[in-house]
Amino acid sequence: MLKQARNLRMNLDERDQRLRFLIHDRDAKFGHAFDAIFHGERVTVIRTPVRAPNANAHIERWVGSVRRECLDRLLIFTRRQLEHVLRIYVRYYNEQRPHRALDLEAPEPRNSVPASGTGSLTQIRRRDRLGGVIHEYEAVAA
Repeated sequence: MLKQARNLRMNLDERDQRLRFLIHDRDAKFGHAFDAIFHGERVTVIRTPVRAPNANAHIERWVGSVRRECLDRLLIFTRRQLEHVLRIYVRYYNEQRPHRALDLEAPEPRNSVPASGTGSLTQIRRRDRLGGVIHEYEAVAA
């Protein structure tokens, strides 16, 4: 696990990305040395409570969504392909996919629909992503 933590840290450094938080359970494989790798990078390490399976419910929900809506429908052969698929799905999930908790809005809506009176919407454009696994729809002004 220490090697995985170092690899993750180096990978994020190469991409010029920073972590703010790292959440993990209390498994013995996540020891103090594992946490120390991230503390050096000013990452707040949060351990889930003991015997609290719902403590990480948000990520469990996301993992379930990405599996059901994306990964269960594709054959993934390489890590590069997996990263490409997940990059497209994350963008779809945050910019296009309706969320019940947000009144069927996306967390970060990409396009705004013209207000009434500023233009008429005559057609909807559909884009297929990941070979048709994901469909993106966009209103097109006349």
